[in-house]
Amino acid sequence: MTDLVDGLAGRLVVSCQAYPGEPMRDPRTMSQVAQACVAGGAAAIRVQGLEDIRATVAVIDVPVIGLWKDGDEGVYITPTLRHALACAEAGAHIVAIDATSRPRPDGSTFAGIVRGLKERYPDVLVMADCGSVDDCVRAESDGADIIGTTLGGYTQDRNKTVGPDFEFAQEAIQACTRPVVVEGRVHTLEHAAAVMRLGAHAVCVGTAITHPSTITGWFAAAVRGS
Repeated sequence: MTDLVDGLAGRLVVSCQAYPGEPMRDPRTMSQVAQACVAGGAAAIRVQGLEDIRATVAVIDVPVIGLWKDGDEGVYITPTLRHALACAEAGAHIVAIDATSRPRPDGSTFAGIVRGLKERYPDVLVMADCGSVDDCVRAESDGADIIGTTLGGYTQDRNKTVGPDFEFAQEAIQACTRPVVVEGRVHTLEHAAAVMRLGAHAVCVGTAITHPSTITGWFAAAVRGS
């Protein structure tokens, strides 16, 4: 487990996800995108959905961070132990779980999910998707192996920033002893370099690498405004 986390130090993690209804919402497509990202230097891949996890694990040789989004509001990133176990069964090396204090659909807790997952899959790591420094500290105490700033700006605890929430990232890094992966609106090379200078263990980039609709929109807007 230590080797896996150490292998991410100073490296790039890429999130390969497509939203419902999009043309790329297909496990084989996402696994191919993941392969391309690994060829470009990604040290790990983050994917959503059991079929995407299975398809990606089968074709790449770097760790897969798996999650299961169930719903679209509240706690929906791997919200229960059932979801976490399913991600591990699908082959995820790391399971990403919402670690906020918000109520879960089954009334469970983040600590209980971590405990239940570790009992069944002791070698599977947990990435805590956090929305505040309090989330980060609590998740570390509850047994998370990796702390992520994934939900910064997506809960009531912090305003959504344009670009990364550098303040949140810095405070999380200072407050935690576990590795912190900075994720969320890292849209440029400068953003990625800046969060690493803050002391992040790794940086996770999704939209700016793997979401062509958004990237095309950025360029289209720039062209129209030129």
